[in-house]
Amino acid sequence: MRFKAALFHFVVIALTALAPRLAAAEPLRLVGLGDSLMAGYQLPADESYTAQLEKALKDKGFDVVIENAAVSGDTTSGGLARADWSVPDGTDGVILELGANDALRGIAPEDSERNLDAMLARFQERGIAVMLIGMLAPPNMGDDYAARFNPIYPRLAEKYGVPLYPFFLDGVVTESRLKLEDGMHPNGEGVAVMVSRSLPVAEKFLSNISQSRK
Repeated sequence: MRFKAALFHFVVIALTALAPRLAAAEPLRLVGLGDSLMAGYQLPADESYTAQLEKALKDKGFDVVIENAAVSGDTTSGGLARADWSVPDGTDGVILELGANDALRGIAPEDSERNLDAMLARFQERGIAVMLIGMLAPPNMGDDYAARFNPIYPRLAEKYGVPLYPFFLDGVVTESRLKLEDGMHPNGEGVAVMVSRSLPVAEKFLSNISQSRK
C-alpha cells in the first residue's frame, strides 16, 4: 500500500510539472479579421490569405491555426460591431485588415481611425495580440483624402505598440496578372505574393506571442 501511495504521489508531481509544457504545446490560435481581400473573394478556401499564410508559417516551423473571420464588403464599422463574437476567447492573436472599403466608399478617415482604434483598444483589454495590416487610399480619392487616410495605420501601430504591415496589396495592385477580372481583388497567385511579402512581419508577430507564453 505504501508503494502504491508513493507511486501515486510521484505521478501527481510528474503530471503537475508537465502541465505547463502540455499547455505550451497547444497551437497558436489566430483569427483573421478583415474584408474580401482577406476572405479570399471568388477563390477556393485553400487559396485565401489566411489559408496560405497558415501554410507558410507551418512550413517555417510554427504550430499555428488561423481562422478566417473575414467578410467581403466589410468596413471598419462592421468589423467593430462584430469584433467580440468574431474573435472568441482563447484567441492568441488577431490579424486586423480593414479599411479598404471605407476608402472606396469615401468614408471620413477620422471615422475609420476611430473604429480601428476602438478595436485595438478592445483586443488589448482582452489580452489578445494584434498584427495590423494597412491600406492606402485609391488615387481617385484625391490627395486630401489620402493625406488623411494613409497615416491612420502607422499612427495606430505606434499608439498601441503593435506590428504593422503597411500595405496589404503591395506587389499586387499594379500587376493585372495577379488580380481577378474585376481588377481589384487578388487571384491565388496574387495572394501568394501578399503572403510572401507579409510573412516576415507575421513570423515576428508569432515569435513575440510564443515568447509571451513562456
